[in-house]
Amino acid sequence: MNLVFFGPPGSGKGTQAKLLKNKFNIPHISLGDMLRDEVRAESEIGKRAGEIMNAGKLVPDELTIELTRERLKKPDCQQGFILDGFPRSLLQAEALEQILNDLQMKLDKVVYFQVDEDEVVGRLSGRRSCKKCGAVYHIKFNQPRVAGRCDNDGEMLCQRPDDAEAAIRTRFEVYARQTLPVLEGYRQANLLATVAAQGEIDDVFARVLAAINDGGHQA
Repeated sequence: MNLVFFGPPGSGKGTQAKLLKNKFNIPHISLGDMLRDEVRAESEIGKRAGEIMNAGKLVPDELTIELTRERLKKPDCQQGFILDGFPRSLLQAEALEQILNDLQMKLDKVVYFQVDEDEVVGRLSGRRSCKKCGAVYHIKFNQPRVAGRCDNDGEMLCQRPDDAEAAIRTRFEVYARQTLPVLEGYRQANLLATVAAQGEIDDVFARVLAAINDGGHQA
């Protein structure tokens, strides 16, 4: 089962991907997580990507394409994968098609998580992260045991620069401009299913399973 999850930042696609990963035992490949790992490691890619991400802008195609290619080559992707956060542009979509052809793979479904901008702002502006381990919490929906402290290592939690409201709205705008046109190609290829991403996590997950099993409704 080879899947791509689409949706603006804060649409919940990462949460749903983790649930699906546990259910089907296939890797959840989050481009955002891979990039943040590079930033924490202060690698060359991380240094270049960090400044761009903190401004709420998209990382250049050559970086994201290379990271994705190398990840899909790993053995755990042979039985399937959930790709989250890539592709985000027509050029990236073409690159993904070439990568999959090279690896003799194909996409089974593209799931689009539909949510409005104000909902996204409410979700993301409440997130707090641990700089040390990368754990993510929410001031309302996923609070740590001790306020302001990471459960794993006791470090102070902080708001990522790209989770400030201005950056969130920039990310949403960039997403709409560059990513939504990609969905049209997947719709024409009969791969696209749209899921309403608002509501309880379990309810959204049920919609995701339905979309994967029978295609959901076309966008």
